[in-house]
Amino acid sequence: MTDGDPDAGAVESAVTGPIETGGGPWDFPRHWIADVLASDGGAVHLRPIVPADADRIVAFHSKLSERTRYMRYFGPYPVMSPRDVVHMTTLDHRTRVALVALLGGEIIAVGIYEGLASLGRPESAEVAFVVADDHQGRGLGTVLLEHLAGAAAENDFTRFEAEVLTENRAMLSVFRDAGYQLTRSFDGSTVHVEFLIDPTDALRTVRNARELGSESRSVANLLRPSSVAIIGASTDPSKVGNALLANVISGGFTGPVFPVNAEARAVRGIRAYPSVRDIPDPVDLAIVAVPADTVGDVLQDCLTKRVKTMVVVSAGFAESGDVGALAERTLVHEIRAHGMRLVGPNALGVINTSPDVALNATLAPRVPGRGRIGFFCQSGALGIAILDTAARRQLGLSTFVSAGNRADLSGNDLLQYWDTDPQTDVILLYLESFGNPRKFSRLARRVSRNKPIVAVKSGRSSVAPSQVRRDSTLDDASARAVLEQSGVIQVDTIADLFDCATVLAYQPLPRGPRVGIVGNSTVLGVLAATAGERFGLRVVEQIDLGASAGADEFAQALHRVIADDGVDAVIAVFVPPVAVAADTYARALTEATAGADKTVVSTFLAVEGIPDNLTVRDESGVPTWGSIPSYPAPERAASALGQAWRYARWRATPESEVIRPADVDPDTAREMVRSAIVSTRVGTDETLAFDEADSARLLARYGVHVTDFAEVSDADAAADAAQSLGFPVAVKAVSSRWRGRLDGEGARLDLSGPGTVRAAFDELVALTGDRRLHVQRMAPRGVATVIRVRDDPSFGSLIAFGLAGATFDLLGDHAYRAIPLTEADARDLVAAPRSAPLLAGYRGEPAVDTDALVDLLVRVSTLVDDIPEVRELVLDPVLASGSGAVVLSGRVRVGPVPSRRDAGPRRLS
Repeated sequence: MTDGDPDAGAVESAVTGPIETGGGPWDFPRHWIADVLASDGGAVHLRPIVPADADRIVAFHSKLSERTRYMRYFGPYPVMSPRDVVHMTTLDHRTRVALVALLGGEIIAVGIYEGLASLGRPESAEVAFVVADDHQGRGLGTVLLEHLAGAAAENDFTRFEAEVLTENRAMLSVFRDAGYQLTRSFDGSTVHVEFLIDPTDALRTVRNARELGSESRSVANLLRPSSVAIIGASTDPSKVGNALLANVISGGFTGPVFPVNAEARAVRGIRAYPSVRDIPDPVDLAIVAVPADTVGDVLQDCLTKRVKTMVVVSAGFAESGDVGALAERTLVHEIRAHGMRLVGPNALGVINTSPDVALNATLAPRVPGRGRIGFFCQSGALGIAILDTAARRQLGLSTFVSAGNRADLSGNDLLQYWDTDPQTDVILLYLESFGNPRKFSRLARRVSRNKPIVAVKSGRSSVAPSQVRRDSTLDDASARAVLEQSGVIQVDTIADLFDCATVLAYQPLPRGPRVGIVGNSTVLGVLAATAGERFGLRVVEQIDLGASAGADEFAQALHRVIADDGVDAVIAVFVPPVAVAADTYARALTEATAGADKTVVSTFLAVEGIPDNLTVRDESGVPTWGSIPSYPAPERAASALGQAWRYARWRATPESEVIRPADVDPDTAREMVRSAIVSTRVGTDETLAFDEADSARLLARYGVHVTDFAEVSDADAAADAAQSLGFPVAVKAVSSRWRGRLDGEGARLDLSGPGTVRAAFDELVALTGDRRLHVQRMAPRGVATVIRVRDDPSFGSLIAFGLAGATFDLLGDHAYRAIPLTEADARDLVAAPRSAPLLAGYRGEPAVDTDALVDLLVRVSTLVDDIPEVRELVLDPVLASGSGAVVLSGRVRVGPVPSRRDAGPRRLS
C-alpha cells in the first residue's frame, strides 16, 4: 500500500499479517514495527528489513554520497553486490537484526546489529547504521539505536560495540547523546566504542527529552503553520468548507490562505485552485472538508505536495462502523508513512490566538479572545459549546485543538507542546478516553509541576461501541487514580472546568488553606465556608458587613483581610440591597485587591452586568493576570479556590523518586516466570495461575515473605506439618469459596497441639468436601488489609490497597495507583481508602506500622514493574499491626507480556 510498488504489498502483508514462528525470514515480533517521530516532528515508519526490500536497499545505497559511504563502510564501496544484498536483507532476527526507516515507501535509514559470539563475546553485538544524506540531522540515528537496543535486549544481548572512524564525529555524538555510558579505545584512525544497553535513569531522561522535543515540534507544525489550504472550500455559504474559509480569513491568519475547489475560480474573493498540487507555494497545513469517500484522493494530492499536517473535519470514519474504521486506519497509515501528522477525522479544528499566527481553523461561530489557556477535546459539537462558553466567560485561550476520532495526534502530543509553549500557563482537557494512559500519566506528572492541568473525564468514547479498542478506556476508579497521581485537577463538569481555569489563569496559587471571607451576607459566607471544607479550606476570619454597608466599608474590610498574614486567600461575597449600584462594590473589590499576592475570588449574587472576571485588561480588552474571578454562587467560588489549593499543595510537595529495594533477585524471579510460561505454552491472551507455594517462592525473591505454611491432604500430615512449623497454627480451606468469609468458617485458628489440628482437619474436610488444606503458623493479630495488582491492557499494571473482607469489597473502598510507585505514592495509597483511620488507631485501638505497609507496596510495585509477565498479584490478607505487616496468602497469575505502548523505545501510539 505504498505508491503502487509491487513489492510494497508483500512487505506490508508481512508486516501487518500473522507472524510466522518457524524461524523463517518473517520471524520477528510485531512490536518491532513502529511509527516514530524525527527530531523535526516529521513521522517515519520503522520496521525490520525483509527480503522484499532488496531493490529498496540497492536504491538507498546508490543515493548515498561518497563521504557517507566512506564513513559507514571505511572505504568507497560504490555498489552493493548481489551477495551483500542477500546478506543484508535475510536475517534471523535474533543474532542479526536490521531495521529500516521508510518515508513514502523509500528507505531513508538502516540500522543493524550482529552478535559477536564467534569472537567469544556472546553477550555483545556490533551495531552500525547509516542515514540518507537528505535526512541526516533529523535524529534518525538515535531512534534506530533505541529500537535496535530494545530488540537486542529481547534477544539477551547486554552490550553494543561499534567501530567508528575518528573523523566521524556525528556518529560518535549519536552514541554519546543517546545517554549511554561509553567506553572508548583508539586504534589509529578508528574508535572502538562499547556500552551497556540496559535502560538507566540517565538514558530514560535523555530519551524523554528527545521525545518531548520531537512531539512538541510535531504539534508546532500544526499550530504554527506558515500557510493553510482549505480543501473543499465552497462558494455555498451553507457548506462546511465555506465556513472554514470564512473563519480563517476573519481570524486574521498571518500567512497565505489557499482555497481548493475544483470548479470555482475564486471563493470569497480569493483565487481558488483545482487541487493542492496546483498551488504554486508550499503548504504547511491542509484543512479537509470533503466527503469521507473522497478524502483518499485528497490525501494523495497532499502527499505529493508534502503537506506537513492535515486536519480532517469530515465525518464518516471509525465513528460510523467497520467500513469507516478501515478507511481511518488506512488514512493514518498513509499519512504517517509519508511523514505527516493528522488531526481527526471528524474534528472541529484548531485555533492559535498568538498575534504572529492568528489561526481560527474551526467551524465554531464564536471563539474566545487571546489568553494563556490551552484546551484539548475530542467531540466537535462539544467543542463548539466549549468555545462559546469560554468566550462568554471572557476566558482567553492560547490554543485549542478538537481532535475528533483522535486517530493520530492526541492529548498526549498537546501536553508535550504546551509544556514547552511560553504562551500557555494553564491546560484544560476534556477526555472521553485515554489513548495511551500510561504515557499520559508520565507526561502529566511532569507537566503539572509547572503548569496546572484541569481535566473532565467523561467515561465515554467518541467512537462507536463496536469500534472501541479493548484497551481504549479505563474504569472511573482507575482513571481517577491516573489523574490524581499525576497532579491533574479532576472535575465533573464543563462548568467546574471553567471555574477552576478562571482562578488558575488570573490569580496566584493559594499559599495555604486559611481563608478570609468578606461580605454583606452571613448566609453566603456560611455557604462558601461549607463548600470549601471538603477541599481542606479553613475559614480563619469572616467579616459580615451587613446589608447596609457601603462600598467604602467593603473596601476597608478587604484591605484589612488582605493585610492579615494569617490569611492565605480571600472570598468576597455580595448580594445587593435595594437600589444599590453593584458596580461600585465591584470597583471597590478590584481597587482594594490590586497588587495583592493572595488568591481572591468573588460572588456577586443576583447581579446583572457584573462580568465573570472583575478585570484587569490588556490593550485589546482581554482579562489578564490580576483579574478577579466572579462566580454566580458562593459554593462555586469556594470550590474553585479549594481545587486550586489542592493543586498548590500537591505541587509544593517535593518530588519523590521511584525507590528500589536492594535485597531483590529479579533475574531468578524472571526466569521462574518465563520458564513457567514457556513450559505450559500459555497463549498470547491467556494467563497461568501459580499455586500458593510457587507464588510464595516468587514473592520471596522480592522480599515479600508469606508466613510459613504447608499443604496437606490427611489429618496425620496436618499434625506433622504443625509440629514442624511450630505451634500455634491455623488450618485453612484453600478454595476461594471459603477464603475470607465473614463467619470465619473456612479456618480454625490458634491450634496448640496435634490433637486439635487433626480434629480441625476432619471438621474442615467434612464442611468443605475438600481434602486439600493448608496448615500455617499463626501470625500476630492485626488489621486485615489487601494488596492487589491487576493488569490493564493499555495502561499496564495498577496497584490497589484497602482493608480486606467482603464488606470493604462490597463498598469498593480501595485506592489505586499506577506502577511504578514512588515512596510518596505508596504512602498516599495507604492513607487513601475511606477506612484508612482504622490503621491509625481508631477509637483507642493501637496504630499499625504503616512504614511496613509502604515497604510491602514498594516491593510489589518493583516486582511487577521488573516482570511485566506478572499480570495479576494478590496479597490477601496482610495483617498490619504495630510490629509490622505479615502476609498470610499470596497468589500470582502470569502470562505473555501484553502490548505496552509506553514501554521501550520511542514510538507513536
